[in-house]
Amino acid sequence: MKIMLIDDEPFILNLLTRQIMDLGFNNIISFSRADEALKLIHTGVNSIGMIFCDLQMPEIDGIEVVRKLVQAKYKGGLVLVSGEDERVLHTAEKLARAHELRVLGSLKKPVLPEQIKRMLELNAGYTDCSNNKIRRVYAADEIYQAITNKELVNYYQPQMHLATGKITGVESLVRWQHPVDGLIFPDQFIGVAEEFGLIDGLSQQVLSMALADARIWQDEGYKLKLSINVSMDNLAVLDFPELIIKETVKAGFPQENLILEVTESKLMKDPLAVLDILTRLRLKHFGLSIDDFGTGHSSLAQLRDLPFDELKIDRGFVHGLSKDASLNAIFKASIAMAKKLGMKTVAEGVEDMDDLEVLQRSGCDLVQGYLIAKPMPSESLLAWLKNQHKFFGA
Repeated sequence: MKIMLIDDEPFILNLLTRQIMDLGFNNIISFSRADEALKLIHTGVNSIGMIFCDLQMPEIDGIEVVRKLVQAKYKGGLVLVSGEDERVLHTAEKLARAHELRVLGSLKKPVLPEQIKRMLELNAGYTDCSNNKIRRVYAADEIYQAITNKELVNYYQPQMHLATGKITGVESLVRWQHPVDGLIFPDQFIGVAEEFGLIDGLSQQVLSMALADARIWQDEGYKLKLSINVSMDNLAVLDFPELIIKETVKAGFPQENLILEVTESKLMKDPLAVLDILTRLRLKHFGLSIDDFGTGHSSLAQLRDLPFDELKIDRGFVHGLSKDASLNAIFKASIAMAKKLGMKTVAEGVEDMDDLEVLQRSGCDLVQGYLIAKPMPSESLLAWLKNQHKFFGA
């Protein structure tokens, strides 16, 4: 594998070269001028398997290099290196990922040999996903047929109570079992369903299926909380609480065990109707969760004005928590605020033990993510629950 180093400091180039060679990699080319490196990239882009690029360089900086790599359709691994503030470094990394470059990570100078080794290991373990099918957004008539033909299915992701290590709830996540394209994820059809007035029918079907599944778990002895995602468009109809009550009664499911997760992906059309509906739902003892807190329109104003009793912290503020001081500060502030407001807290996107250990010390109530379990169909969840006792701690 050919490795390219781009840094305007000769000492850093020599040091990185020596560190990488000590790890058994000898095909290394280095450039102190980014423009010279970019010329080679444009002529032999596919021959370069990995690039270490400094951010702070004269003439052409690292952000411009990122832009040029996108234009050149570079497919190898990219590591950003800088002596700048960590927040600048992480922002640059986020930008490169948004451009769909294969970013292996970002390193702050002085770079340690074990950090370089980790980047090389990540690059070696990469699997090319270029042959995946192109994701497309489906048309309204296709989604209408999916609802009519009952092609929607629910997957469930367990939520773990941090203090006990027990599974106390699940989040219901809708999927579309397309007869030709296979399993379709919600980002490919929910937005269209909202835009064309199909979301009420979709939500009702999802709720009915989830409550039926929850009743099966309940009969098996698993009295789990059930979280259901609710669109802001669902909250424009004043008899929405009656629909929810009707479905829970029909399923024989306790109202206090149903949590409605509200994500404000767009501004409320009728704030008074939303306030009316959410207040009535809380009076009926349904749980209300503000989902993806810290993103989109989810804000402090919602916490002030709406009767939420659960704060769900978006994975963007959870994943990498143990390594990022800024994320840590934001997360701790969110937990402290929720506690003062008497709200439960849920952390999404927990994927490694280091982050979990930070969460265990944070006072957060619940966690969910791939470290605990991936979303799964109802029958798989039941089998999974039967094999679980406790995860971590007593």
